[in-house]
Amino acid sequence: MKFGTSGLRGLSVDLKGRASALYATAFGKYLLQTGKARAGDVILIGRDFRDSSPEISGNCAGALDTLGFRIFDCGTVPTPALALYGLERNAACLMVTGSHIPADRNGIKFYRPDGEIDKSDEAAITALAAEIERTGEAMTQAPAETEEHEAICRQLFFERNAALLPQGALSGMKIGVYQHSSVARDLLVDVLAHYGAEITALGRSESFIPVDTEAVSDETIALMKHWVSEHKFDAIVSTDGDGDRPLVADETGTPLRGDLLGVVAASFLGAGTVVTPVTSNSGIEAAGSFAVRRTRVGSPFVISAMEEAVAAGKDHVMGFEANGGLLTATAFDINGRNVRALPTRDCFIPMLAILSLAATRKQPLSAVAASYHLPFAAADRLENFPVETSAALMQYLRATDENLSAFLQPIGELATKSDIDGLRVTLKDGRIIHFRPSGNAPEMRCYVEARSETAALDLLTAGLTRIRDWAEAR
Repeated sequence: MKFGTSGLRGLSVDLKGRASALYATAFGKYLLQTGKARAGDVILIGRDFRDSSPEISGNCAGALDTLGFRIFDCGTVPTPALALYGLERNAACLMVTGSHIPADRNGIKFYRPDGEIDKSDEAAITALAAEIERTGEAMTQAPAETEEHEAICRQLFFERNAALLPQGALSGMKIGVYQHSSVARDLLVDVLAHYGAEITALGRSESFIPVDTEAVSDETIALMKHWVSEHKFDAIVSTDGDGDRPLVADETGTPLRGDLLGVVAASFLGAGTVVTPVTSNSGIEAAGSFAVRRTRVGSPFVISAMEEAVAAGKDHVMGFEANGGLLTATAFDINGRNVRALPTRDCFIPMLAILSLAATRKQPLSAVAASYHLPFAAADRLENFPVETSAALMQYLRATDENLSAFLQPIGELATKSDIDGLRVTLKDGRIIHFRPSGNAPEMRCYVEARSETAALDLLTAGLTRIRDWAEAR
């Protein structure tokens, strides 16, 4: 078990039983020791649709009940819905989810009463877990008695999203909702229908399907292209497993990049400061009147930079990741309503922002996307890529410029590099290629930018091939 870019992750079989009880106990003790919660306080627990999630959430509930907490079972709700309910109740939360990673893996996202935990919290929880293990402290793993709060949590999130646009804002639009195994699948239908869109639910699955909105699979794209051809949709929308990352495809079934959705959302909100990781499109700085701050990849880093901006007196502060998940650090006035800050990834505002923009302009989504003139970008990853191999590759590339130039020789010539998170290289012809090990899974990711879509896809293929060849030659 280890913390990555978003929560604790590991194999489902390893996270069941003692491991999940261990980290839930460590989290509960951390809340008590730091005064962020007291015995008798409420802790909310939600989960995704993975087969392992009910058992893991039950283990967590039992461990926290033993520490004296009251447990509200929020069931299968989107992570941002759970986080919002936690903020409203001033209650800590646990979300049992592996997000977009395969079903044989799972994880836990932790929230203090005031929001998502940060890196210092992660270190403290990890140290407490190690201490509990060292002393052999007994823990309860059996499910505890809980109070059912799923309907309340779900309704609160619906009401937030049902007030963001004018009534009938999406009237006349035909939208497909790829439901698969997302916990947001029913809320998506309800919210979009509330605004007058004609909705068709698609691909609902009772078995878990991992959907990565940052590197959409060929199978998912083929599905969406088939559906738009059959139904003549204006858009198809979906999310990852826990409903905090948006997936929006245009009228051709082509997915729109998450960082484009972030830029559109920034304009929709009237953002003054935008925080985004280094992996987001390099054209963002020129895409609006907002100031841009770049960070390492992961919501804790985005949240930390947003908090720094607020502490410096900035207002209208938001952030987004390359996967499209949007975070707000300050309240925003939207559609005549003051909407409270939600500093955790949310997929609904980015979706509603671009859909409403297309409806207002009376343009297809492809035309809306093209109007932002961002560099062409693409991203993908090598799955089941050993963590040790990723570490060895990054060590080799960072050791000397000669190593990096030799690695890049079949691709292009090194001009400049950035080492904020992974290695982001600008080539002499202006193309960008970024190598980065995943923080959540045994995957090696590659991000690219180029002057055309074809050039970007060619560069992406070359980058992934080069990584694979280097690993095989070790």
